[in-house]
Amino acid sequence: MPDTPSDARPAAIPFADALRFWLRLGFISFGGPAGQIAIMHQELVERRRWISERRFMHALNYCMVLPGPEAQQLATYIGWLMHRTAGGLVAGGLFVLPSLFLLIALSWIYLAFGDVPAVAGVLAGVKPAVVAIVVAAGWRIASRSLRHPLAWAIAIGAFVAVALADVPFPLVIAVAALAGAVGGRIAPSAFGGSGGGHAPGTGDRHPAIIDDDTPPPPHARYTRRRLVAVLLVGTSLWTIVYGALWMLPAAGSTPTVLADMAGFFTKAALLTFGGAYAVLPYVYQGAVEHFGWLTGPQMMDGLALGETTPGPLIMVVAFVGFVGGWTLQALGPQAPFVAGATAAAVATFFTFLPSFVFILAGGPLVEGTRGRMGVVAPLAGITAAVVGVIASLAVFFAQHALWPEGLDARPDLVAAVLVVAAAVALIRYKVGVVTLIAVFGALGLAARLAGLR
Repeated sequence: MPDTPSDARPAAIPFADALRFWLRLGFISFGGPAGQIAIMHQELVERRRWISERRFMHALNYCMVLPGPEAQQLATYIGWLMHRTAGGLVAGGLFVLPSLFLLIALSWIYLAFGDVPAVAGVLAGVKPAVVAIVVAAGWRIASRSLRHPLAWAIAIGAFVAVALADVPFPLVIAVAALAGAVGGRIAPSAFGGSGGGHAPGTGDRHPAIIDDDTPPPPHARYTRRRLVAVLLVGTSLWTIVYGALWMLPAAGSTPTVLADMAGFFTKAALLTFGGAYAVLPYVYQGAVEHFGWLTGPQMMDGLALGETTPGPLIMVVAFVGFVGGWTLQALGPQAPFVAGATAAAVATFFTFLPSFVFILAGGPLVEGTRGRMGVVAPLAGITAAVVGVIASLAVFFAQHALWPEGLDARPDLVAAVLVVAAAVALIRYKVGVVTLIAVFGALGLAARLAGLR
């Protein structure tokens, strides 16, 4: 798109142009939320000038106080602001759909050919990298959020609660929010941050289509009628799909597996404060330990696949759903792929439906709380707990990577060396996640072909 003269405001945004952009974004949105937000900022604020810096950051701050993937919600918000509900659905949907289709294909390859020596070698090399990725994520969050002894206490308490005491994740989040509220009174400066680190730019130099002084369009103004209508539509859609899953004919010994997934991933969607890494222990507890949809090592492999595909990292739920639907024969023994693909779609639908409802219905209400200590401090407490929760996830994965035959057996020293090397590459040398997984997968394949592993 050619640059517009600096003294002229760009023309209105055609819906077709926006559609092409959101489709392209869905295929290039690698790098986690920070990378995805940076891509949107560069394209929408700096290059295309569809939205101003302040309006972009206003939308981002709104999304950060909501549970769910903030990058996908930001795309939904901007799409909605530009082109009403249809724009929000297109922007948010295309942010997710390419990743869903890719993960369905990769999950099928994983289950159909995972026992092939070459594939097994790649996965063996990837597992240490996954441990390092989780450790690096915890390190990044800790470095910018643990600024007071109480914050450290919250993080350590969350680790003990999840890793050692098996406390339910929702209870950990609730206690952390309460502790954050207390911390906001004790040390306002340490518990009053806005979760910075996301601001990707320094400001506008030219007019934008949605500029600082552009009034909100009619559809973006709060009315009780519109709020009730969106909530009714969202609730009805959830109820209809959930009810349809319960009414599916019983297949094998697991007639309610799809409905169980719908309920579980809805709860997970409402608990994703702090990003995907924060909710993964909850997904691990439910999918692996409670429902038995997949094993711990399979969960690690799914996280690796999720890291190598575009879209939000929480899209690992599609892998969880596919494996669960396939192995539990959710639609009968004759259709494992259809069952897996259906379960992946169910997991994705119920994970992201709340995000669309939050954006389309709750925007004006949530924006009104921005900057208020009564909201910011509890969220800071939750962020501190996220560090401990991520550390517990690293412990879970390390057990499977370093002691593949159980804690009573000897540790895999080669895997331990690889974990350290991967962590150094991520934290010290800032190697990209996709590059890291590709390199370590190649190392695992080479070791298997050489007969070393």
